[in-house]
Amino acid sequence: MHILLMEMELHLPNCHSLKEKRSVLKPLLNELRRDYNVSVSEVDAHDTWQTAVIAVVCVAGMKSACERNERDVLNVVETNGEAQLTVYKMQWL
Repeated sequence: MHILLMEMELHLPNCHSLKEKRSVLKPLLNELRRDYNVSVSEVDAHDTWQTAVIAVVCVAGMKSACERNERDVLNVVETNGEAQLTVYKMQWL
């Protein structure tokens, strides 16, 4: 079994309230869960309007499946027009 933890800090330049932040994050997190079968959660910066820290965890029997999910998840986050990836960390557990 292979477990990959990805932590991403996102800058949300167009958010000026927590409500706007939720309206950007919720669809993004739902897309990641639905399309890539990963666990996703906002883990830090809960009260900051323009910053979000999310954790994405992938568990798979083969390391290559986790690596493929990592590339796909990063692509979705980086091409999202409303959130800019500022910090990315990953680790194998």
